Formats: sequence, C-alpha cells, structure tokens
Amino acid sequence: MYKLKTSRSIEKRLKATSKGKVLRHQSSRSHLLQKKSSKRKQKLRSVKVISQSDYMSLRYKLPYI
Repeated sequence: MYKLKTSRSIEKRLKATSKGKVLRHQSSRSHLLQKKSSKRKQKLRSVKVISQSDYMSLRYKLPYI
C-alpha cells in the first residue's frame, strides 16, 4: 500500500483541532470591503467548523489531518 498524498492547497486553508474538528475561515474578507458594513466584516472574522458532509468529501484529500 502506497502513501496517500495530502492536498497542499486544502491543507493551507484548513486547521484541525485536537478533537478532530476541521476549522475554516470565512470568505469575502480580502477586498471590496468599503461597501460592507462594520457588523458584517466583524462577523466574517469568525472561524467556522466545517460541516460533516463537507468533511466526508475532503477526507481523501486530507488523509493525515
């Protein structure tokens, strides 16, 4: 059995917790911020947990996370 390769682009965008949950950052925070309200930008700062269905599709791309 050969080793599975980790998708480096996905690995850079996600972070695993000690409990096994996978965290992601919100999108829409890099540019065009002047038209977004302060409240909206504040909510976009938060980190979200990836849903179970998304994790199931990513588990072959991240075998060792």
